[in-house]
Amino acid sequence: MRIGFVGLGIMGESMCENIIKKHDDKVYVFDVVREKVEKLAALGAIACGSSKEVAENADVFITMVPKSEHSRAVYEEVLDVMHEGKICIDMSTIDPAVSVEISGMIKSKGAEFVDAPVVKSKPAAIAGKLGIYVGGSEEAYKAVLPILGYMGENIIRMGENGKGLVMKICHNALVAQIQNGVNETSTLAALNGIDILTFAKAISYGGAGNWYLDSKKEALSREDYTTAFSVENEHKDVHICLELSRQCGFKMPGLENVVNVYDKALESGIGKEDFCATVKVVRNGKN
Repeated sequence: MRIGFVGLGIMGESMCENIIKKHDDKVYVFDVVREKVEKLAALGAIACGSSKEVAENADVFITMVPKSEHSRAVYEEVLDVMHEGKICIDMSTIDPAVSVEISGMIKSKGAEFVDAPVVKSKPAAIAGKLGIYVGGSEEAYKAVLPILGYMGENIIRMGENGKGLVMKICHNALVAQIQNGVNETSTLAALNGIDILTFAKAISYGGAGNWYLDSKKEALSREDYTTAFSVENEHKDVHICLELSRQCGFKMPGLENVVNVYDKALESGIGKEDFCATVKVVRNGKN
């Protein structure tokens, strides 16, 4: 079974590298940045000049691109080479409604489609230990499970097309609210003479312990905002969640506050930094 992979960014690069290492057939790759394609080709992948070239050669076509408009553009480009027997896996984090629209396009050609967004960040992508939420039919889920297993260790089907993305958006919105709670309370602690590492240790003794603080305390202490997951990507995700909540007629005040923080973060020019850099917005009292 030949696999194609489009989108070799921070996460996609490592996800695809795991496929190359673990899969026993050809892997075709493409990215708009040629250097990324060449890097994966050096590891054994077959370099392609377009998404369509990847899709023509692959039995399983995987995408990991930044935004809804990018996913839609890729699948519109490859639509005329889709046919029965091909399976598409979009691992991008996009608007669930757009994903459902894309699934309809692909299925109209006789191919299968699942959304399979991932959770955790770069270290887990490197280790092949991502969490993966799948939306699609039970049959399609079973078909792609071995391939998803190259990239993740916790894989769960959430329901039909689009439901993997609904879960991913809820997950990231919750992370952002936990993050904002950490940002606010750790800043208050610092104003009273308690440094972030001492704060994190003390938090671990009680009921407020959380994965975000445990994973980011060292970076926050060093003020190291090297990107594992960017501010601009989480900004996109919390806005998708806000729109989803509005579509459901459900008000989320905590989320609205987080969206405000992320809007300020982009306005301040830190969009390319790691999403833990939002602490700077809170510390500066700009939210």
